[in-house]
Amino acid sequence: MKSYLDTTVDVYREAALAPDVGLCCTTTPVWALPGLDMPSIMLEMNYGCGSTVNPRDLVNDPSVLYVGVGGGMEVFQFSYFSRKKHGVIGIDVVDEMIDACKVNLQEAEKTNPWFKSEFVDLRKGDALNLPVDDNSIDVAAQNCLFNIFDKEDLKKAIAEMYRVLKPNGRLVLSDPVTEDPMPESLKNDETLRALCLSGSLPLDQYIKMLTDAGFGTIEIRAKRPYRVLGPKHYDTDKLIYLESVEVCAIKDPMPADGPCVFTGKTAIYYGDDEFFDDGEGHTLMQNSPLAICDKTAGALTKLNREDIYISDSTYFYDGGGCC
Repeated sequence: MKSYLDTTVDVYREAALAPDVGLCCTTTPVWALPGLDMPSIMLEMNYGCGSTVNPRDLVNDPSVLYVGVGGGMEVFQFSYFSRKKHGVIGIDVVDEMIDACKVNLQEAEKTNPWFKSEFVDLRKGDALNLPVDDNSIDVAAQNCLFNIFDKEDLKKAIAEMYRVLKPNGRLVLSDPVTEDPMPESLKNDETLRALCLSGSLPLDQYIKMLTDAGFGTIEIRAKRPYRVLGPKHYDTDKLIYLESVEVCAIKDPMPADGPCVFTGKTAIYYGDDEFFDDGEGHTLMQNSPLAICDKTAGALTKLNREDIYISDSTYFYDGGGCC
C-alpha cells in the first residue's frame, strides 16, 4: 500500500519530467541581483510557497543546505554569495528532480559568467535522514516541504535540521499554515498533502514543533495570503484559508524562561522621561519603537503602565529586536 510519501515522490517526479507552473503559487518575487540571470526553466519549476533565505543570512561565507531542490532556483541564488565548490548542498529524494536540477544549473552557467555548477553539491537523500554531518551547516532551508509531513515525520525532519546545524545556525522555512480546522478527510488525502495543502498546521503548533526540537529563537519574518480550500472543490463544509509563513528558527541555547518568539510586536515608551528601563535588560527610548519578542511583550504588559504601548503581532519581523 502506498504511503503519502510515495505519493509525494510520484507528484514531484512528474513535475520534474514535465514542469508544472501551477503546482505551487509563490507569493514573493525572486531575487534581483547584479549579474544574476535566472533561467526561465528555474522559474517554471519554482515549487515553493514564499521566500526562504534572505541575503542577510548569507554573510561571512556560510555553509548552506537546501532540502527539496526543485528546479534549482534557490540553490543557484544561494551560490551567488558563496561562489565556491560545494558551497551549497542540495538534497532531494526524487532522482528525476536531481537530474533536472543538474541540467538547469548547466543552463545557468551559460548566462552567468560567475557561476559554476560545481558550486552546488547535489545529493540524493531524505529529509528524515539527511546525508549531512552533524554541526556542519550555517544556514539550512526548505520551501513548501515540511507541511507535507504528518506530525511524527515532521518532528523527525525538524530534528534532522537541528542536528546538522552548527550552534547559532539558522533554519529558514516557508510553508502554508491555517487557523481554520482541517477536516480529517483532507488531512488523509495523500495527493492534497503532496500538493502542500492539507498538511497545513496552525501557526502556534508550527512554532511549537520548532521550539520542542530545541530552537531557542523563532522569527516570523512574513505571513501572506496563499490559498482557499472551498466546498465546491474540496471535501469541506467551510472555507479553509491558508497563509504562507516565512520563519527563521535559530539554534540558540534555550532560555531558562522559554523560547524567544518574534511575531512582529513592538513596544513604544511615550512617558515624560528620556527612557524607560524595566530592570530586565530592556531599555525603551522616548517615543522610539523597539521590536520585542512575545515573551517580553507579555512581561511589559503585566507592568500595567499607561506610558508604554504594545502593538499586536504584525507577523513581519525584520531583525533588530530585543528579548
